[in-house]
Amino acid sequence: MRTSPVWNPVQYGTYADERGRPYGDLVGRVRADYVRTVVDLGCGPGGLTVTLREVWPEATIVGVDNSPPMLEAAQQYADDRLTFELGDVREWSAPEGSIDVIVTNATLQWIPEQVDLLPGFVKALRPGGWLAIQIPGNGNAPSHSILRDLAATEPYAEYAKDTSLRPDVPGPAEYIDVLSAEGCVVDAWETTYFHVLQGDNAVLEWVKGTGARPVLQSLPDDLRVQFEAEYGARLAEAYPQRDYGTLLPFRRIFAVAQKKES
Repeated sequence: MRTSPVWNPVQYGTYADERGRPYGDLVGRVRADYVRTVVDLGCGPGGLTVTLREVWPEATIVGVDNSPPMLEAAQQYADDRLTFELGDVREWSAPEGSIDVIVTNATLQWIPEQVDLLPGFVKALRPGGWLAIQIPGNGNAPSHSILRDLAATEPYAEYAKDTSLRPDVPGPAEYIDVLSAEGCVVDAWETTYFHVLQGDNAVLEWVKGTGARPVLQSLPDDLRVQFEAEYGARLAEAYPQRDYGTLLPFRRIFAVAQKKES
């Protein structure tokens, strides 16, 4: 990631139910008992982090994010057991053996060196603690290939070509290899969700809150409007609206690891 996007919690919240489903599937695979401390790295606007209070009602939960607008939105959920703080996932650390559960959802795909961060996450876990990761694995989907192709053409390329590039992401096998080497028992898998989105040009509205945001922010105002119109037209062709809505296949990659007791 060459630059950090300025996130908009309202746009990101579009299709919140669909975006939230992988989070529930991820957390549901964490079989932790006696949880006292939980950290959500890349917590965004907090609407998913707050659900962890129901999963682990006795735990102290901290959400970490590098976006002030997202954290401002998250403060509505804060209380004496759930707090939010500004921080970069790449620089985050905690005392060794101090955390029961670390969750990081739809965040690490932005970080080229994410695999290098995993040993530090495991080190922060107590023996028997859990690390839960979910990332999008749809970099070759039309939503992204169209974005890259268009951003590489003039007049957009001068501003947007590099911002359309995304780092390669690990697959389940790589997560298993790396986390097993760190002394974890690992469950990793991938799932393709078939979201049925409502509204006009629904996939454009989806990606404006996430994958397309760095490109759109890189462009001058006049070109941004032009780019969005052209990108939206191509997306509407690739993802046609049906009577029931617009179908968006979306591959996601999961890894849940428990640190061995010894």
